[in-house]
Amino acid sequence: MATYPTSEQLLVVIDPVARRTDGESVRIAKDVLGAGAAVKVCLPEDPEEFARALARRGSRRPVVIGDDRALLRAVSVLHRRRELAGCALSAVPVGAAVSLARSLGVPTGPVAAARAVLDGAVRRLDLLVDDSDGVVLGALRIPPLVARDLEAGATVVGAGPGAGLGAGRDWLRTCQSLVRTLVTRPPRPAADAGPGPARLRVEVDGETVVDLDQPVEAVSVAPGESGKAQVEVRPVSGPGAEASPLLARGRTVTVSGADFRYRADATVSGPVRTRTWRVREDAWGLVVPVTGQGADG
Repeated sequence: MATYPTSEQLLVVIDPVARRTDGESVRIAKDVLGAGAAVKVCLPEDPEEFARALARRGSRRPVVIGDDRALLRAVSVLHRRRELAGCALSAVPVGAAVSLARSLGVPTGPVAAARAVLDGAVRRLDLLVDDSDGVVLGALRIPPLVARDLEAGATVVGAGPGAGLGAGRDWLRTCQSLVRTLVTRPPRPAADAGPGPARLRVEVDGETVVDLDQPVEAVSVAPGESGKAQVEVRPVSGPGAEASPLLARGRTVTVSGADFRYRADATVSGPVRTRTWRVREDAWGLVVPVTGQGADG
């Protein structure tokens, strides 16, 4: 992994949600970064400004201060601009949802995370890219849309091309309207039990793992190693027996069937009838602590 000199210039993009929810952690991170590098701070107010800040970064290395959604938004912007390969991203997790950043090796304390930005090394990571040009950093699962997803702050997006992160004010208003509709609707008795079995066809590199005649409880897909995704399908258990999960690895994963939603990292997308994800090996770089640096602080 390549290390970065602390004399390098940094563009620090601070997500507005982080500024509102934990201003103290934001201040601490800014102070640590400013003491160790030349820093330009950007305070975007919406996804459009967030994207413009990254697009105009010049030679500065981008640092995102925010939660998992902010990290995902940054990767999505750089992917759409086809700049991921030549741009290592740094993150300081601030907010309630930081499990994705933690799973990728980023410290969750503001001091440790900021020090890793200054003294860390670039780790190359695989990326899942779907047929609408959406990205998945950690994992996706089907089905996702139950009450706990909304309570955990998952962003709900539509199924159209480019639906995802950073589409601007119209995107934000649509998400807010949909979430309000879902939250205020009187709960149905079946909602507490979660979604029922789904009938989906799951194909990995063209080979069928499960077909429509076999109902499934869940499907999960995550970037693995050597440019291959890890796929797990959990069939519905029969009477008195527990069905073993079906496992597969491959570079291309296609899920099709009746309308379904899926949760990818911090977003819930759909409904769609088919979606294909392809693995991009070593597609993006994330700055993480070198061996021996603390994970929290």
